[in-house]
Amino acid sequence: MVRRVKRKGLINTEAAREFLNHLVAERHSLLLLLPLVLAFWAIERWVFAFSNWVPLVVAVWASLQYGSYQRAILAEDLTKKWRQNVFNASTITPLEHCQWLNKLLSEIWLNFMNKKLSLRFASMVEKRLRQRRSRLIENIQLVEFSLGSCPPLLGLHGTCWSQSGEQNIMRLDFNWDTTDLSILLQAKLSKPFNRTARIVVNSLCIKGDILIRPTLEGRALLYSFVSNPEVRIGVAFGGGGGQSLPATELPGVSSWLVKILTETLNKKMVEPRRGCFSLPATDLHKTAVGGIIYVTVVSGSNLHRSVLRGSPSRSSDIGDGSNGNSGSSSSRDKPVQTFVEVELEQLSRRTEMRSGPNPAYQSTFNMILHDNTGTLKFNLYENNPGSVRYDSLASCEVKMKYVNDDSTMFWAFGSDNGVIAKHAEFCGQEIEMVIPFEGVSSGELTVRLLLKEWHFSDGSHSLNSVPSSSLHSLDGSSSLFSKTGRKIIVTVLSGRNLVSKDKTGKCDSSVKLQYGKTIQKTKTVTSAECLWNQKFEFEELAGEEYLKVKCYREEMLGTENIGTATLSLQGINNSEMHIWVPLEEVSSGELELLIEAVSPEYSEADSSKGLIELVLVEARDLVAADLRGTSDPYVRVQYGEKKQRTKVIYKTLNPKWNQTMEFPDDGSSLELYVKDHNTLLPTSSIGNCVVEYQRLKPNETADKWIPLQGVTRGEIRVRVTRKVTEVPRRASADSGSPFNKALLLSNQMKQVMIKFQNLIDDGDLEGLAEALGELESLEDEQEEYLVQLQTEQMLLINKIKDLGKEILNSSPVQAPSHSPSRSGSGSGAGSYTRRLLPAPI
Repeated sequence: MVRRVKRKGLINTEAAREFLNHLVAERHSLLLLLPLVLAFWAIERWVFAFSNWVPLVVAVWASLQYGSYQRAILAEDLTKKWRQNVFNASTITPLEHCQWLNKLLSEIWLNFMNKKLSLRFASMVEKRLRQRRSRLIENIQLVEFSLGSCPPLLGLHGTCWSQSGEQNIMRLDFNWDTTDLSILLQAKLSKPFNRTARIVVNSLCIKGDILIRPTLEGRALLYSFVSNPEVRIGVAFGGGGGQSLPATELPGVSSWLVKILTETLNKKMVEPRRGCFSLPATDLHKTAVGGIIYVTVVSGSNLHRSVLRGSPSRSSDIGDGSNGNSGSSSSRDKPVQTFVEVELEQLSRRTEMRSGPNPAYQSTFNMILHDNTGTLKFNLYENNPGSVRYDSLASCEVKMKYVNDDSTMFWAFGSDNGVIAKHAEFCGQEIEMVIPFEGVSSGELTVRLLLKEWHFSDGSHSLNSVPSSSLHSLDGSSSLFSKTGRKIIVTVLSGRNLVSKDKTGKCDSSVKLQYGKTIQKTKTVTSAECLWNQKFEFEELAGEEYLKVKCYREEMLGTENIGTATLSLQGINNSEMHIWVPLEEVSSGELELLIEAVSPEYSEADSSKGLIELVLVEARDLVAADLRGTSDPYVRVQYGEKKQRTKVIYKTLNPKWNQTMEFPDDGSSLELYVKDHNTLLPTSSIGNCVVEYQRLKPNETADKWIPLQGVTRGEIRVRVTRKVTEVPRRASADSGSPFNKALLLSNQMKQVMIKFQNLIDDGDLEGLAEALGELESLEDEQEEYLVQLQTEQMLLINKIKDLGKEILNSSPVQAPSHSPSRSGSGSGAGSYTRRLLPAPI
């Protein structure tokens, strides 16, 4: 019994503290208590003793005060709920029907909305289908996509504007029931069917209520379904000859499509998930295909076990009652130890463990986007000492999207169904957001987000604080997937923070690259630093847009996978991309890659003949490194293994160097280190940066201000030129002749067969798998080449026949009744015609 009372007291410690704070805040109660205490003391001292009654009086007074305190809390909660209900129910505009809107939509649907939305949704649908293939389908391809001539109906039951807190919300019903679709999928079926089938989506039904919220002062609209919408899809099948088959021919395909559509809607636009429609003032007509973002988890606040999900206080006690109660009490007394896991698609990173209700994490992660939108998910976990698994407490999300004016939009789910939205006007602008955890009554997470750069489909990219108009594509082509004969050159440079290091500190790791069916592998590094510096070439494949990267740890009995990554190559043109790729499926680890797409007209050997001219112009707003509030700045330039430095400018925070340096163009990283010169003491760093020049065209100059990293402020201005004295043209046409290409294929086949024999002798099974992939790729290339030769042969034969007919029609043989001179000339023409006729084929 005593133990139970003690446990109860421990549980109400927080409530008692709040009650005492309430008493301190209510000063009139304490002012009333003070004269009563003095009066009781005087009576006790000079009249008669009643000390035994004092505790009872104090207990009665405390009970009355505590009851008043509880009533005040209850009244405050009821008032808050009442105000929330009033806000939710209050309408700003009366209920209106939308026949006019549906009439307008039907007028512009066929020739504008249908085409625009079909183009936008086609790529999204195809990508989603490939990611979530059914077991019956080995491969699937979108052949035709059109939403038809029947638009959705909006607001059949009326629409109105309402208010929730300070947020204006428009609610309207959405009803799209159409049988006028034209969606055709070509699917290659797996066993036991082993044939090609056509999947025709002939009907679609989506019903639900939609909420629309204006945000960021009208720069965007957030939209979402109130709850899961009703979804139905009608499917028919054909066997390639156009004959429709009943839906039971392939059981489960219709439900599979419904599941994909439902999951996509739930993930993208069902409360509290919200989609975003941006309204930029200008449109630069660029298509973002990926980007790099820095995510900093700053701190958490109000992280208490009593309000967070999955806390030990909600789990059932194990063992007898006394042990369980004491264990639960001791766990409540201990400060909560938490960490945050950040997820972006398949990539995840963790912060360090911190304790207390207001932990400071201060962890920054480099993460990669593979699209123009992304969702950052923050999962809060607690370290449970009594278990090998972590307890999930809560989570929250931040969504981001590229806006067509070269800015970035971030939004999240706020408290009381509100909206938290931020707008970064340019790449490199850091924004800070305080996000409440979802599904709990308290608890917030502070994060800082910095979108370093966006990558576009034309090969250009947005740099920090650089307007998009100053960036130029290296190739006018906007498509990577056409067969241009280019090569993808991948250089595996180094790795950092890999989980493969053993107790001795050695790396013992290797990297495997897969592009299409071709697999390449680096050597195994056994040193303390993970440095490979190996270069690999891949033939560009039509329709192949991803490079798969796997990192392995060498062990005594085999290899262990210590991380994977999938890198989008879309948008890479005749340029270099230097990138740190974070590894997925592990807690840490990044690989440094240099990727280049080389066209036949401009090869790597051509670029190596040029020079990199760097002009260090000036710097501004540098940090003060000396006690007098100034610095003596100079710049140390490192290009690969070559190093140079500028002169020292004394006693200034805005130095001007105007110094020119040149380096041979070998593709190395160009790094700048701004230093403060000291005569006796060691030099101190006042910032550094990387100058990206790889995307410049030959003899093109870029003049830009680059923010310094590692310091609170400071920028440096540089002019960089990629000097090429003569851009060599493609070699003679003989180098690409059919004979040379056939000879090249033959030599490659011989080399692979020799490699096969050596691997069989060595018993290297992994090497055999790689060689088999190379052989399959060569066979595919050989088949394509044979088809090309057959096509060219037929075209050549037809050309020769047409030429012969044209010569016969234009030079007829003269009649023999003409004069001898004419006869001779006619005979000569006839013989000349006969000589030009081709031999029978």
